[in-house]
Amino acid sequence: MLFMLAPFLRAQELADLFEANRQSVVTIYTQESVNTGTGDARTFASNLGLGSGVLVGERNLFVLTAAHVVGNAEVIMVEFFDGEAIPASVERISRIADVALVRLDHAPSDPHPAMLGNSDSTRIGEEIFVVGAPMGLPYSLSRGIISGRHSEERLTRDGKILEFFQTDAAINTGNSGGPMFNYKGEVIGIVSSILTRSGGFEGIGFAATSEIATTLLLTRSAKYFGIDALLLPPELARILNVPQESGWLVQHVVKNSPAYLAGVNGGYRAVEYDGEEILLGGDIILSIDDIELSSLESIHRLMDYLDQVESAKTHKINILRGGVLMELFWVSSDISSQ
Repeated sequence: MLFMLAPFLRAQELADLFEANRQSVVTIYTQESVNTGTGDARTFASNLGLGSGVLVGERNLFVLTAAHVVGNAEVIMVEFFDGEAIPASVERISRIADVALVRLDHAPSDPHPAMLGNSDSTRIGEEIFVVGAPMGLPYSLSRGIISGRHSEERLTRDGKILEFFQTDAAINTGNSGGPMFNYKGEVIGIVSSILTRSGGFEGIGFAATSEIATTLLLTRSAKYFGIDALLLPPELARILNVPQESGWLVQHVVKNSPAYLAGVNGGYRAVEYDGEEILLGGDIILSIDDIELSSLESIHRLMDYLDQVESAKTHKINILRGGVLMELFWVSSDISSQ
């Protein structure tokens, strides 16, 4: 009898945990303008996006989510469990770790911030649950276990190796950015992506650990620049006559972002290179201040450098635009802690 009762009690525990924590979860609606890639730098398409997030911090002004949910967004609207919708903007972001912190225009009228847990003490095999808006269905619950912990040694920053949890909890479009909870009701991860061959969930999902999110977005100050860029392969850099081994090819620039105000241009001609579609025609960033952007390591070094700038500073951006070397200037400012 006790053996048969155990699953029922576990289900009741999960139901109680869901009810206790669901009001900290938010649904994020975004709008972005992306160049159509047809060769006209003035032609853009407006895309709508959907993701999830979680309210954190004592001031009730900040939401943790995934970088790919809000990274290119011009408009961000955060909707809470009671239906209240509040505009927001990107405050800090790490595209490398796929985590972002967005600031609400004002605190919600009935805030329920989540508790951040210590992901370092989480063990493989522990039960977890995920809350989000898969396929546009807000406050959907899925459960599973921590299937693995994966470190990305090439993404080492500040002595910390970036890491992700692997889980078998169902994750689909709209779950991105949502919280992964342990059975203490603590957030131990931010849902990032899935590994799939069919395009749907196949039992392998990933979440950035809460320690990584805390380190990069709360303890440090991963600055928001407002671009989506890629490091040029050396062969393509030679084809584009880049005067160094590589450079940062700008794909998109978010309107009214720091990069936009500095005058950085995005791409407008879609081409396929090595099986991937990229946009050409945008600026190629060669260096920022004295840091030449010619390798993945140099980009990590740049991010660390920018994170350490604690007061307003004017940065010099060297770019290649249409074969011409140019200088732009970006004024970064200190971001107050939460």
